[in-house]
Amino acid sequence: MKNRFRSLLSIFFLLYMMGYPEREAFSQEGKSFLWKVHSGASTVYIAGSIHFLKKEDYPLSPKIESAFEQSDFLVVEANIQDQAKMSTQMIMEKALYPPNESIAEHLSQKTYELLKVEAAKLGLPLELVNRQRPWFLSMALEAMELMRLGYDPSYGVDSYFLSKATGRKKILELESLDEQLHLLSSLSDQDQGLLLTLSLKDLENASRDVDRLVQAWKTGDTKGMEPIIMKNIKEDPKLVPIYEKLIDERNRRMVSKIEDYLRGKGTYFVVVGAGHLIGEKGIVETLRKKGFRVEQL
Repeated sequence: MKNRFRSLLSIFFLLYMMGYPEREAFSQEGKSFLWKVHSGASTVYIAGSIHFLKKEDYPLSPKIESAFEQSDFLVVEANIQDQAKMSTQMIMEKALYPPNESIAEHLSQKTYELLKVEAAKLGLPLELVNRQRPWFLSMALEAMELMRLGYDPSYGVDSYFLSKATGRKKILELESLDEQLHLLSSLSDQDQGLLLTLSLKDLENASRDVDRLVQAWKTGDTKGMEPIIMKNIKEDPKLVPIYEKLIDERNRRMVSKIEDYLRGKGTYFVVVGAGHLIGEKGIVETLRKKGFRVEQL
């Protein structure tokens, strides 16, 4: 049980920032999901992350690889490879209900019935599903569907650069695993239920949506990606405050950290989920509004 839980947890942190895979190789022409910000003695490269890929999706864009090689520091949202920070007991307390509680007690009847149908399709025992809190289960189901489609979190962009940086570059974090766990587990039952319902409904169209998202990512098409990611918000306004908490507020905190780097010295390679880089409240536009010159490469 613990081994399976740890695997799901690792998958969750890889999935968290809305990264999705696609089969085509990167184009070596045009724009990529990479930006450069220069201020004084500091340069910050910001790369949009895709967390599930296949082996054949490599090599990455030469522009992205070059930016990494020029950098002194690798900056990630949270170091998913730092097992020392992943306390299994603490995580289980956040992600699982106690033995005398069930997810059925925290969901609407409609959502629970939909969950039972999808769990049966995926071959998940109901007794395992019942112990998981909705926030964690929604991420786990999405991850399982991506893996069913043939994609592997071990080929995710975050994992790739963390492995390359080990022993070569100092690794910094914009957040921490503890912060991310607290953020998700602190959502109300209603908000967690909304996230789970959304995940369950999206499973059917996952393959189509994955292809569209990553095609936009590979061509640096931020305008093309935005309506794909934001469509659920437009269809269900109840998701707006959840999006504000999970994305917009975190964007502001990440920008604050990036500003600190820009006030110092050195070259930083920042890897964040592509969903954090798009839109008027995204990291890129926020930095521009603060007066920084941000160039897409």
